[in-house]
Amino acid sequence: MLTGKTVISNIADEVEEKLLKGKLYECPSKDAQQKIVLMTNDDGIEASGLKTLYAAFCSDKKYDVRIVAPDRERSAVGHAITVFDPISVKKEYIDGIFCGYSVDGTPADCVKLAITAIFEKKPDILISGINRGANIGENIIYSGTVSAATEGTIYNVPSIAVSLDSFRDTDYSFAAKFAKKIADMVIKLNNLPVRTLLNINIPDAAEKDIRGVKITHQSDVKFRDIFIKRVDPRGREYYWMDGEYEVSSFDKDSDFAALRDNFISVTPIQHDMTDYGHIDYFRGLLKNAM
Repeated sequence: MLTGKTVISNIADEVEEKLLKGKLYECPSKDAQQKIVLMTNDDGIEASGLKTLYAAFCSDKKYDVRIVAPDRERSAVGHAITVFDPISVKKEYIDGIFCGYSVDGTPADCVKLAITAIFEKKPDILISGINRGANIGENIIYSGTVSAATEGTIYNVPSIAVSLDSFRDTDYSFAAKFAKKIADMVIKLNNLPVRTLLNINIPDAAEKDIRGVKITHQSDVKFRDIFIKRVDPRGREYYWMDGEYEVSSFDKDSDFAALRDNFISVTPIQHDMTDYGHIDYFRGLLKNAM
């Protein structure tokens, strides 16, 4: 899927000049020992989840935190990238302090730009989120949050996707604290398997009610599509997409079951979609095909 409608003229003159030279902005660490954290999401740069996450990491002086995130809601765009249009970029500030860039592109665009054009140095870790709503089961395929983290693994950057199982305005504080704890661990151990990301889903519950953490696998939970047909004032038909979760199995080790039982779900996932378990089957099937 390809997407994008951007206007390069919206970029400030100084930013445009540096972009055309191939290096948008050098974000030097205040301290060479600081670990560079790239933050992004698919809910947009104004999302509460991202701001809460940013605040949690900025309080720790060992991190140099930099946001490169979509300038608006980009949920469910999957791993789309922009190839037929320029991508505009704008400096952003929190409480008057420079915090990073908003990008007129997809979550995957944001990661590509940050690593290959904006940053002088590759980040030590990428954190995508905190997403509003869980990313489990089949939804992982559509998730811009997970795709941003996947893009990070393509560049061999340790990457984490973090989502909270709620679509309401809620408190992201615990989710941010847990994400930081995992990031601390990943950076300290420095042994996350190559091109494997951690997809973390956190129950929408008070910290005292969360029962623990489970390493899980992707469930077979699906989103059953429902399209509501309507007619506009000019007589033209249109559809609103809606739907609901459809559960066909209740494996206790799945991401869905963990959330249902108030456990934090941590699922190691990869972008390699090869079905290794059936390679020999298809070799046998096709050996006489030519």
